[in-house]
Amino acid sequence: MPVLWSLDIAAPLAVLVALALDRAFGEPPARCHPVVAMGHYLAFMGRRIAPLIDTKDKRQAIEFALGVLTWCLGAAFCVGFAAVLAWSLNGWPWWAHALALGVLLKPMLSWRMLYDEVYAVETALAMSLPAGRARLARLVSRDVTELSESEVRESAIETLAENLNDSVVAPLFWFAVAGLPGAALYRFANTADAMWGYRGERNGRDWTWAGKWAARADDVLSWLPARITAALLAVPGAWQRLRELPAQAGETPSPNGGWPMAAMALALDVRLAKPGIYSLHPKGRSPTLADTEQALRLGARVVGALAVSACFTALFIAWRHFS
Repeated sequence: MPVLWSLDIAAPLAVLVALALDRAFGEPPARCHPVVAMGHYLAFMGRRIAPLIDTKDKRQAIEFALGVLTWCLGAAFCVGFAAVLAWSLNGWPWWAHALALGVLLKPMLSWRMLYDEVYAVETALAMSLPAGRARLARLVSRDVTELSESEVRESAIETLAENLNDSVVAPLFWFAVAGLPGAALYRFANTADAMWGYRGERNGRDWTWAGKWAARADDVLSWLPARITAALLAVPGAWQRLRELPAQAGETPSPNGGWPMAAMALALDVRLAKPGIYSLHPKGRSPTLADTEQALRLGARVVGALAVSACFTALFIAWRHFS
């Protein structure tokens, strides 16, 4: 019974610990950040599985198979290592278990850095448009050199909405489903998609087949969390507009990214677009500084809702244990 009690209460308390650590300290140093280590592995293997763009003899089946194999090897290591770490905490006092698990969970999520980076785009825009573009380039892979002030702001808000799912909601969803191994698997899959999941050229290499599995795996793991994120972004005063959410979300090439982005556009009543690709809530107005600030508040509200849910879950488990 004490072991089961520790396991039950540790998970929701670990979420609170992880969110508190994120707010207080942000990201751990790169040298001991597991996501950075994932990135090193993916970069190393990526140079070996994706052909150079000018390679004439391309073997699609082999590229795809190598992409699947190297992804699975990396995912298996991340899941296995996380499982060993989680297992090593069994038998600890419930409070120590929760604290240690929260420390291990923290690198799998990142809200403070996302908040700070999006706010920094607005700070840079206040200085000049080129400064705003340069700051935005740290967040997005698109070409920012010709973006207007409104388009820079739209891109920043889109990034906030999409990464609210990728960096907070989805890791915590998979932690709730499968514990620390689930969060580690999602973080690896999302990092692999960011580095490999391209249709065509990226950094001089052709990822059409080598990155296909990584892109599809992230699509599968993000499907439900993306829709949960969209629901959490819903604003009571915007219910009429939110009826358009499914149709608007379908405007983007991504099966998932459009959901939180469209929800944010409809909640703020602004247009969010990527020129030549999609336009979400095109009837909305161009976003202003106030809209970016409101978007950040909405994101913080979602994070707060997750913390409150974890708190109530812990209280319910404690009540059930002692009653």
